[in-house]
Amino acid sequence: MSIFDQTLNRRCTNSVKWDTMEKVYELSDTTDILPMWIADMDFAPPSAVSKALQKHAEEAIFGYSYVGEEAKQAIVDWQKKRYNWHIEKESISFSHGVLSALANILTALTQQGDKVLISTPFYPPFFSIPKSNDREVVTCPLVAQDGTYVYNFEAFEQALAQNVKAYILCNPHNPGGYVWDEATLKEIIRLCAKYDVLIISDEIHADLMLDGAQHTPLAKLAGDEINRVITCMAPTKTFNLAGIQVAYIITTDKKKQMLLEAVNMASGQGSLNSFAPVALQAAYAEGLPWLEELLLYISNNMNYVIAELTQLPGIHIAKPQGTYLLWIDCRQLGLNEKELMQRLLEVGKLALEPGSKYGEEGRGFLRMNVACSFDTVKDAVARFKLALS
Repeated sequence: MSIFDQTLNRRCTNSVKWDTMEKVYELSDTTDILPMWIADMDFAPPSAVSKALQKHAEEAIFGYSYVGEEAKQAIVDWQKKRYNWHIEKESISFSHGVLSALANILTALTQQGDKVLISTPFYPPFFSIPKSNDREVVTCPLVAQDGTYVYNFEAFEQALAQNVKAYILCNPHNPGGYVWDEATLKEIIRLCAKYDVLIISDEIHADLMLDGAQHTPLAKLAGDEINRVITCMAPTKTFNLAGIQVAYIITTDKKKQMLLEAVNMASGQGSLNSFAPVALQAAYAEGLPWLEELLLYISNNMNYVIAELTQLPGIHIAKPQGTYLLWIDCRQLGLNEKELMQRLLEVGKLALEPGSKYGEEGRGFLRMNVACSFDTVKDAVARFKLALS
């Protein structure tokens, strides 16, 4: 029996995933609805992390603290071990999350009114955060091809030429789970260099590679253009630690790093809470066996869902190379998104993400989170089938 077979009760624990569905889906009662929407695993973190946090709670005095060299070295070691990417501790800055990192990067390194390019379908906050910071969002849709997405680099270059100042890359892609190959990443770098565009590379899902897929950090390929790449990463998606709130930014450009630190100081964000580096260090130092078992478990969950749901007429699913999220193509069902969501919520009692949240190019898709026990996955499949029966 796997450690991930346990079905944990997360209701009434202030869980966004389980306890906010009434607000998110505008329902009066969600007690019988199964949530498989937000990217939050229903798994306990590695025991080493829990033990480290418990020890810290018992032994620490919770005064002002800073991130020590041990936590920074854990990041350096993790990047070398996982990606053969050699970074310096001095290149690491910390943030409470990738989204707050993105906001600070845009504030520090672009100006109000500047254009920020994204490739849709795309993670929703990457639309809203630039707009909330008075930046203009420019979209260049990805092209659906053979169950995956590819770049139309002619259109991408035309978009960059519109005086774009920053490009946000999702690597691996969210919501699709696609891992960009080196040729694609190099072409992104070449074109952004041609138009002097800053690249903000969100790589929070990098560790969640399935079935032997390999993640390549964009900065590792950047060569002489390394200083135009800023990488955002975190252990939170990997080890289900989102509530701990810890992320980090890797940049080799000291001037950019100083500007980022100045924005942090100006907004009063300061250092991480004292538990965050403890969790990060324990996860990276001792969490690999847990992660390897997790990835196999998720892959098997996905295989089951794909095998079952693609038997339904009009349903198509390409297995992603990374993440624990399935991008379900429902465009041939003959239902509009409102009708489909109504069936899922009212008949199947199943909460999934509607694809239009990720841009108009996502309309007709659903995002399903399968990072849960196999029993829960089987329940979700039965509910999905009931909704479409």
